[in-house]
Amino acid sequence: MTRKVVLRSVIPVVLIIAAAVAFAVFEPIQVLPRIRIAPGYLLVNQDAETITSEDVRGDIVLYSFTYSDCGDECAEMNNTVAEVQSRLGEADTGDTDVRFITISFDSERDDPEMLTEYATRLGADTAQWEFATGDPTHLENVVKSGFEVYYQQRSDGTFSFAPVFVLVDGWGVIRGEYRYQTNASDADKIVHHLDILGEEVRNSHGAASLAYEAAHFFLCYP
Repeated sequence: MTRKVVLRSVIPVVLIIAAAVAFAVFEPIQVLPRIRIAPGYLLVNQDAETITSEDVRGDIVLYSFTYSDCGDECAEMNNTVAEVQSRLGEADTGDTDVRFITISFDSERDDPEMLTEYATRLGADTAQWEFATGDPTHLENVVKSGFEVYYQQRSDGTFSFAPVFVLVDGWGVIRGEYRYQTNASDADKIVHHLDILGEEVRNSHGAASLAYEAAHFFLCYP
């Protein structure tokens, strides 16, 4: 084998390696991690309508978890959802709708009427921000096992739980979990992540999708 032939066979490999290193170092594209598949569910919302995980397929959904009698303990969490909803214009999600679903642990008291009252109290636009609950056993499977959100009912009927937001893409994959307060507010992070996710969705077809798969491979996370 001549030197020229050797060089011709080596150069493409070197270029591929160099491109891979450059991609990993400079991270020209950022993506949100694919954490795990979101759980399937069947719940009832504030309008006494059944809502399932298949109903929101194709939409980006931000889930939160609470109950209507939570009081001041949940004020900050509800304010965060309201803020994200009001700032959706800062995130370019293209033709993909963004929805908000708050799941109540308290299926005994939080019937549709109570959930409607709760939504009204929060000033929520239920066309986009829904409130739902379901069978207690199903709720445990969905919330605790599926979304991995802890909650426990106390002897006085209130609940202890860890405030969590979960961001799910239109393919039903969890892309963000917001469990701990950092220097950046949850609302700032979520709005930023909605923008990143929206860009990936818009480029999920054709040649551009290969670059996004490479970004996942190289863990180019924000």
